[in-house]
Amino acid sequence: MKTLTVSVVTPDGPILEDSFQMVSCKAESGELGILPGHIPLVAPLSISAVRLKGENDIERLAVNGGFMEVRPDKVTILAQSAETPSDIDVKRAEAAKTRAEQRLQSKQDNIDYQRAELALQRAINRLHVAK
Repeated sequence: MKTLTVSVVTPDGPILEDSFQMVSCKAESGELGILPGHIPLVAPLSISAVRLKGENDIERLAVNGGFMEVRPDKVTILAQSAETPSDIDVKRAEAAKTRAEQRLQSKQDNIDYQRAELALQRAINRLHVAK
């Protein structure tokens, strides 16, 4: 079966480079499924899981925004940060989720609610990918 070369790169360096049969992720415009031979595309990514379907399994990555460039034989994901399930510290993600929820529930004027909401989304995404 045909495959795509998938590269995931962050400012800290490459996270993954391998061949997969399909890439699924959530762009800001909606869910995308990319197969070999897909038309060229550039899309901004949301905070979400990227699912990479291999021959016998599905790998997942937690991606916190960025862009995806699609060419017929290659997908490049330029992410602000990306983590494999083994890289995710579940206790730290749970603590971040709790902190963000507490900030969102507080009625203080000095709370940046948008920042707290993004922190909550990142923590939930990391926990979802880790489990």
